[in-house]
Amino acid sequence: MKASAFVYPWDVNDDPQAAARVADLGVAQVTLAAAYHSTRALTPRHPRHRVVTAEYAAVLYPPDAARWKGRDLRPYESGDWAPGDAYGEAAAALAEAGLEVHTWVVLAHNSRLGAEHPHTSVVNAYGDRYPWAPCIAQPATRSHLTGLAAEAAVRPGARGTELESLGWYGLAHLHAHDKTAGVALGDAGQYLMSLCFCPNCREGYGAHGLDPGELAAAVRTALEPVWRGTAPSDGGWAGVGRLLGRAAADATRAWRDERARTLQEAAVAAVRAAAPDGFQVLMHADPVSYHCGANAGVDPAHVLSVVDGVTVPCTGGADLLTPFAAQARPGTVLAANLTVVSGMGGSPRTLAADAARARALGATELRLYHAGLASDADLEAVRAGLAEV
Repeated sequence: MKASAFVYPWDVNDDPQAAARVADLGVAQVTLAAAYHSTRALTPRHPRHRVVTAEYAAVLYPPDAARWKGRDLRPYESGDWAPGDAYGEAAAALAEAGLEVHTWVVLAHNSRLGAEHPHTSVVNAYGDRYPWAPCIAQPATRSHLTGLAAEAAVRPGARGTELESLGWYGLAHLHAHDKTAGVALGDAGQYLMSLCFCPNCREGYGAHGLDPGELAAAVRTALEPVWRGTAPSDGGWAGVGRLLGRAAADATRAWRDERARTLQEAAVAAVRAAAPDGFQVLMHADPVSYHCGANAGVDPAHVLSVVDGVTVPCTGGADLLTPFAAQARPGTVLAANLTVVSGMGGSPRTLAADAARARALGATELRLYHAGLASDADLEAVRAGLAEV
């Protein structure tokens, strides 16, 4: 199985040994961040630093001024955590070490965008804004994300891309010092708290036969016993229907699914138009279309008609591969994403067994999260596991 390791530019730049160390793991490919959200990351082996703080979501290369001229929404250039063409510098070093380089592009996840342009954010039924979550129903936001996808994905020398957060983001988010676990919200409660009520979404609900004011009130009413701890909010889509009513739930999902699908189509088309022949386009995906987050909820049949494959979260189990495998065609890439950082809940020492289980469920490739964050001991376990695979 072909394996690729996720890497940040700051893992590589100014460390003469970094690229060779990644290649020595036994991977054929790296998935290198070209546009990334704010983060605080360890760099356990870097000769110049141990912690990198990326203060806001940014592109890790110089953006094309002509592309963004006159636009209110445009990508932010990174600060001193990734100066200049940090992506390009790291990509060159990794390619020189014999690795195939693909871009890693985070899209609808940007707290600075929401802080500076509040109207772009998802607004819940209580009127609270989620600055980290751009509303993907808004035309200006969709245009921004489509342009960003094309520019950040198709960097010089890249052989493909992986598009993350290409769909709805909602309540669930590791935002600053999160204090949101006081009430256990199941998947149904997460969905209700992730419904957007910005003007565009209100209009969209109306087009699907819902009164947006009544819908917001229904969401608040449905969640009241959840806040009191007297009712559960789990049960998958059936649970959403029980809380909100089946007809209303289905109408909201119809609106949101359509907005996500058409954005995915537009963004991938923009990438393909900018890319050379043979450029591979993958998407980080969850096979349940109403799910929100970095692994965007999708309909497997639809998304595999748009992209060349998907990267699927498989830490703790590979069952999410099954719906995609059922829709796969010859040549479809199903990449099982396994966390290999012990301190982040990963199991690098069971990599070979985890890879075997994923392959049995349809995986064709592996993704290893994350070569830059892992300890030396974790990397040694990865090296041994890949040798066995």
